[in-house]
Amino acid sequence: MTEHSGRGSAASLNTPADVAASALSRYRDLVDDWDAFAAALCRPLPGSVWANPTRIGVDALAGLLAEQGVEAVPVSGLPGALQVPASFRTGQQWWYCIGLAHAQEVVSQIPATLMDLRPGQRVLDMCAAPGGKTAQIAFALGNRGTLVANDVSFQRIKALQGNLDRLGVVNVTTTCGDAGNWPAAGGQFDRILVDAPCSSEGTVRRNASLLQRMALANSERLGPRQRALLRKAVQRCRPGGRILYSTCTFAPEENELVVADILAELPDALRLVPVSIPGFRTAPGITAWQGRELPADLAHCHRFWPHHNDTGGFFIAVLEKRGDLPSEPEPKPAELSDAEHDDWLTGLDAKYGFPEDYWTHYRVNRQTRRGLHLMAADHVPPAVPKSEGSGLFFHRTNVRPPKPTTAGALLLGRDVSRFRLELTQAQRDAYMRRETFEPTAAQAALDQRGQMMVTYAGHALGVAIFHRSGVIESQFPRRWSGCAAGPQQGQGGAPADAED
Repeated sequence: MTEHSGRGSAASLNTPADVAASALSRYRDLVDDWDAFAAALCRPLPGSVWANPTRIGVDALAGLLAEQGVEAVPVSGLPGALQVPASFRTGQQWWYCIGLAHAQEVVSQIPATLMDLRPGQRVLDMCAAPGGKTAQIAFALGNRGTLVANDVSFQRIKALQGNLDRLGVVNVTTTCGDAGNWPAAGGQFDRILVDAPCSSEGTVRRNASLLQRMALANSERLGPRQRALLRKAVQRCRPGGRILYSTCTFAPEENELVVADILAELPDALRLVPVSIPGFRTAPGITAWQGRELPADLAHCHRFWPHHNDTGGFFIAVLEKRGDLPSEPEPKPAELSDAEHDDWLTGLDAKYGFPEDYWTHYRVNRQTRRGLHLMAADHVPPAVPKSEGSGLFFHRTNVRPPKPTTAGALLLGRDVSRFRLELTQAQRDAYMRRETFEPTAAQAALDQRGQMMVTYAGHALGVAIFHRSGVIESQFPRRWSGCAAGPQQGQGGAPADAED
């Protein structure tokens, strides 16, 4: 195919669509309707949220949006997702901040649905931050077993962990490093997601300034890293396992050419898996580019063009490793402090009245001096590479009296039978603004004072102090308080992390 220059003179660029068409003109021969494609890039991208399956159903989430006068439309092909207006500030809603839902672009939600995930699998997310796909995988595994989420940036790992904590994920261990050098001692995995760092051309509907910085050199620079990630994923995949490679760019240099090169390197180990994506219109992967003929099997890849489904741009390839190849031994598990926590759990039981044998569903351990972490009972972090954290930091024991973290309260609060306080809507908003507020007459009549789990409409909000003086003091974290200060108020977005 012929490469176009991708640039036009400033005088000739009269509209945003002209700018988009000029910046991306080298893809003109790949797109079925160029004018529709260029026009789509200039329209606001609709928002999308998915319901946290451990806390709320999608119909109930749609009901919360309807109460706010927001029309939420089900997303065909994604049963738990809702489309919301582009202008809707999802990260500032009370229900978002307490983990009832997560905001994630529609096409970004698709990879997890194609990984054939089942409880009991061992899974690696190689480039995990900010964590939307990680959380989807975690819930597809039933919030059990072992999912390792890696990212090369420590700051991005903090944001990743914050999202996992907000959503109540307990089956994830996070690691920080270059996944292209993932150590063999970390073991093999049944499923691996490689959502590779890319030139992000498909995100221009959210970040129009990218149009001014697009250049073929970006794709050529990123290609070697993407190949290293996919190559390592093949090595770390168990025989018979599945690898999903995805990007949010249009560039063949980062998509089909990467997949073609790895298939050529490992012709006896891999095959491209044909998958269907109900509810979405996609284009097949290309089989020729700039004079290079590519394997016909690359047509099994999927390209998402923005004008086909009113989404961003995306690329997906699903690969399977041959099942008759030699497998490796199970990795050595990390040594965790699982003992001497019974007294803390007994104290929580005595205070809040959890159901009998409640803690048998979890694995409790101390990872820092601050307090205790909660993991799925069958979660087994590997000894290598060194983890940044496993599970959810749920109980702070280095304060007097000890108290559940907000993430812990969001996870456990619905199961307590004592010291639980249901708030009114006005109290809910005051609580999430970190205010001290007056109790209702019915609340004032209660004989319980001190540390309380607070809820609204049955949903856990966190921890508050019901003072003997008769006021209720919010313990909602300061770093979260901007994201849910009542309808359309506040300045913050979703919390960056969940450690109080």
